[in-house]
Amino acid sequence: MSPIKFAGHFLINAILNKLGVKQIFDIYSLTTNFRFNLYDVFCSLVFSRIIKPCSKYQTFKEIIPYLDKQYSFSYDQLLSGLAYFGDNYEKISEIFTVSVQEKYKLDTEHAYFDCTNFYFEIDKEDEFRKKGPSKENRPLPLVGMGLLLDANQIPIGLKLYPGNESEKPKIREIINELKQNNDIHTKIIQVADKGLNCARNIYAARIDGDGYIFSKSCKTLPDTEKKWIFSDNDYKEVKDQDNNVLYKIKECVDDYTYHFEENGEKRIFTVKEKRVVTFNPSLARKQLMEIEKLENKARELCLCRAKKDEFGECSKYVDFKSKDGSSASVSLNSKKLIEDKELCGYNLIVTSELKLSSAEIYKVYHNLWRIEESFRMMKSELDARPVYLQKKNTVFGHFLICYIGVLLTRLLQIYELKDENSYQSVFKFIRDFQLVKNNGKFVNLLTKSDFLDQISNLVKLPIKSAVITQKQYEKIMNYKFK
Repeated sequence: MSPIKFAGHFLINAILNKLGVKQIFDIYSLTTNFRFNLYDVFCSLVFSRIIKPCSKYQTFKEIIPYLDKQYSFSYDQLLSGLAYFGDNYEKISEIFTVSVQEKYKLDTEHAYFDCTNFYFEIDKEDEFRKKGPSKENRPLPLVGMGLLLDANQIPIGLKLYPGNESEKPKIREIINELKQNNDIHTKIIQVADKGLNCARNIYAARIDGDGYIFSKSCKTLPDTEKKWIFSDNDYKEVKDQDNNVLYKIKECVDDYTYHFEENGEKRIFTVKEKRVVTFNPSLARKQLMEIEKLENKARELCLCRAKKDEFGECSKYVDFKSKDGSSASVSLNSKKLIEDKELCGYNLIVTSELKLSSAEIYKVYHNLWRIEESFRMMKSELDARPVYLQKKNTVFGHFLICYIGVLLTRLLQIYELKDENSYQSVFKFIRDFQLVKNNGKFVNLLTKSDFLDQISNLVKLPIKSAVITQKQYEKIMNYKFK
């Protein structure tokens, strides 16, 4: 057996202990016929996912034996536990939400929401893995995930759904479930990107007594609203310390009419809404370069008379006109190119929150990047994709473990470390803190870093020592946050 011991997860274990969820898992163990401890399986899967994400078999063989605790369950029992977690993923995620509320106090005044999907390298669809629009542009069966974060970017809601279903209703489902399950009666301001901005979601937020801050596509606006956006009147410049313009911003309040169809009936409603538009010069340059790249590619393909399916993304700037039953003429759509170039750098935010200033609205919306960061954390650091598990309950169990990994890492990063470090720094420390047993003591493989100094000052433990005794090792692994 290798003398190496993984030790960096002592911080994650301290967060778990602080949340105090073990007692609930122990109750679940008593109500099942499992001959193993559910909490042990759960912890070992979460720790292993954070330390070194790999297949469940590799996890069982190459990671779990080198954690601080000697777990007594078989590989088949690990899979049985994973399936149980998948069958009960909503209940378990709710348990953590309640525990986080008790120990850290969630701030649900603002709730950030977004969806993503995960592909499966399988040929055929089944009951829950369905083909739909892929975030990675892969024509493979998908499972969708909706994620809800509180105002401090702590995950508080999770929903898994077939990959062919629309993302837009999920924001309503998750927020309604969150409020019911956690007895929340206060107003929640939903914050989401334009992909989730639709008349039905705005209507539901109003009916439920909630608010919203959504971005809105400038391309679909009527000409009168575009004219307001392009007008230089009332824009205020926001500059950096060197007097360079970061962005321009302005706002207006007016009545806006929306409509949607439900059960065959058309609903029309009018709301008083604040609209905030920003123009970012650096974003404008970036978007303009992207459009010009597509324009040049489309021009070249038009000249060589390429087939329609060869144009790909740049096809949106091309007109395809059929000459007869077998051929077509192609030409650049100059009008669409001009319209899209004019809108480069502009972003429109619509909100029910009339009392918030444009600066406050912009700040709240700008934090939406943290939910995108949580998805990146899940997909990159925790290697949540592609997924090779086959059964629905083990697949859902896998995503629950990844979700809890993100949640615990965020609690460590944002609360215990005061949001002063990137999540990459947290993962690097956890993965690099390894010990090698030698003559009854442990040689510490950690290298010097500012982050190590910070953690050492926080926990007041000998984690910087070159050699760690057995007693010191046990003290480290049993560390508890106050």
